[in-house]
Amino acid sequence: MTFQRNRRLRKSDSMRALVRETKLSKDDFIYPVFVVEGNGVKHEIPSMPGVYHLSMDMLKLEMEEVVSLGLQSVIVFGVPDEKDECGSSAYDDNGIVQRALQQMKEWHPHLTLIADTCLCQFTDHGHCGVIKNGEVQNDETLELLARTAVSQAKAGADIIAPSNMMDGFVAAIRQGLDESGYVDVPIMSYAVKYASSYYGPFRDAANSTPQFGDRKTYQMDPANRMEALREAESDLAEGADFLMVKPALSYMDIIRDLKDRYPVPIVAYNVSGEYSMIKAAAQNGWIDEQRVVTETLTSMKRAGADLIITYHAKDMARWLELN
Repeated sequence: MTFQRNRRLRKSDSMRALVRETKLSKDDFIYPVFVVEGNGVKHEIPSMPGVYHLSMDMLKLEMEEVVSLGLQSVIVFGVPDEKDECGSSAYDDNGIVQRALQQMKEWHPHLTLIADTCLCQFTDHGHCGVIKNGEVQNDETLELLARTAVSQAKAGADIIAPSNMMDGFVAAIRQGLDESGYVDVPIMSYAVKYASSYYGPFRDAANSTPQFGDRKTYQMDPANRMEALREAESDLAEGADFLMVKPALSYMDIIRDLKDRYPVPIVAYNVSGEYSMIKAAAQNGWIDEQRVVTETLTSMKRAGADLIITYHAKDMARWLELN
């Protein structure tokens, strides 16, 4: 009797490692940080165990740990003390994100600093743009997003990561950066961002819950696949250098679609809800956290992600050192 003996290549740890097709590296991970005003602030976000609001002095300690673990890049989110209807502190050269970028670049010049570029954390209504008659105004928002991106690049951002999902946002930001002399600053577009229920804990972290309605008129319907391809194609045409899929875990088919079609780095955002579910299950003793995190992140990379934004980055870096 003749049949394929696939188990030959699984018989030991060393054999499995030898033929492993997908491997994680510290260089794959982008670690998110949440910066707030004040001094001595390190407040754990209740719905995201192990993730903190950090004032500038505590951010310095956090970055020292990040660097010591061998991580190469972080994405910066700011939570301001004051908000207004147009999110003016997002594009203030002295805003919380801008000051954090300046300090982080001074502390660790070799780190790749990514600036999340949106207005929702900075508006008093929690939406990602200018509101008129209860609706987000697309074109009026583009000007503010471009101003925000230029301000962030001026502060030291190595990559601009716009997350707002306005039509034409990549083109507007690319034009703004180029006209301001930042032609070499790439754009990591949140090209495929779904109106997902997995964002709940992040809205606690960023204090960005909409005060009315929802974001379904500008973020994508989770049921749609072909729309994701249209979004990615338009962002590439407008000048995106990276394409992101957010969330990751329930959208790995979309990650693979983009990887197979577009010759740019593909980024997966392992979002807050995905993180918090694993943390909650691990704290209850229901799962082995290290094994589940490793399997989850490996599956994202296997699906086609070149980079993964993940709150697990520090833990994963430690576990990789042990293996």
